[in-house]
Amino acid sequence: MATPKEAKSPSSKMGPKVLFYSLLLTLQYGAQPLISKRCIGKEVIVTSSVLTCEIVKVFCALVLMARDGSLKGLAKEWTLMGSLTASGLPAAIYALQNSLLQISYRSLDSLTFSILNQTKIFFTAFFTFIILRQKQSIQQIGALSLLIMAAVLLSVGEGSNKTSSSGITSEQILFSGIIPVLVASVLSGLASSLCQWASQVKKHSSYLMTVEMSIVGSLCMLVSTLKSPDGEAIKRHGFFHGWTALTMVPVISNALGGILVGLVTSHAGGVRKGFVIVSALLVTALLQFAFEGKPPSSYCLVALPLVMSSISLYQKYPYLDKKKKKV
Repeated sequence: MATPKEAKSPSSKMGPKVLFYSLLLTLQYGAQPLISKRCIGKEVIVTSSVLTCEIVKVFCALVLMARDGSLKGLAKEWTLMGSLTASGLPAAIYALQNSLLQISYRSLDSLTFSILNQTKIFFTAFFTFIILRQKQSIQQIGALSLLIMAAVLLSVGEGSNKTSSSGITSEQILFSGIIPVLVASVLSGLASSLCQWASQVKKHSSYLMTVEMSIVGSLCMLVSTLKSPDGEAIKRHGFFHGWTALTMVPVISNALGGILVGLVTSHAGGVRKGFVIVSALLVTALLQFAFEGKPPSSYCLVALPLVMSSISLYQKYPYLDKKKKKV
């Protein structure tokens, strides 16, 4: 019973830091789809942006580890087998997920992408039950049902439009936008559950997990590019084909977002992170209207409150073990 108390104490001691991290994550999470769509050209090779993001993520995590002093004792404690056991499979899954998200960014508007991306909460709950036997409360099951309703509504609604305002056909929206982001959500749920299992068993810090997964995931991507279309494109045009100075903006933003998720979760827990996600959806809607001059579609307007209610309910009513409560 000491562990929950210890987990809550950082949020009270580090109020200003938690607030600062939460604000940054809200802005990053809400702006990322729009930034990626505007700054990454269609000619940019997906693998190049994903690999560069992983390199930036490793650099940021190592800097933070050096700052908190955990980097000094790493040489004595770290082992290759321990790293592969804890981070190998999640890293490979996350690498594929990131590639799918980069593809999806280009075919969906920012708000539709952000809403569909929240289905990863459903798949995280599913895989944590399968892998960790972590149960859900009745309210959480209801919240997950709302989330699926929103995803189905958006998938059917947006996919039925013949063309979008940017000239993208319904087939492109479905196969290059909706399906990739939904598959990425499934992979995110699986990888997140595996990371939770690894952190409980291996006691890895979030920074160390970030470094390990980024390195292993990058190696997996490099191997996969040997005979992939992206690999051929890199050989023909070069690694940074289509890149501009602006391309680094979403790459760095995405890398920092990964670090911020770990910081907010470790300092404030899942409740604060849930409110961050809800706030980020509103930021996405406002930014899309401000910079693209396009109001949300009717499907988004119906789906948005469903998703916001779902996330709030899921975070507010966690499952409580009656046996432990009596003890």
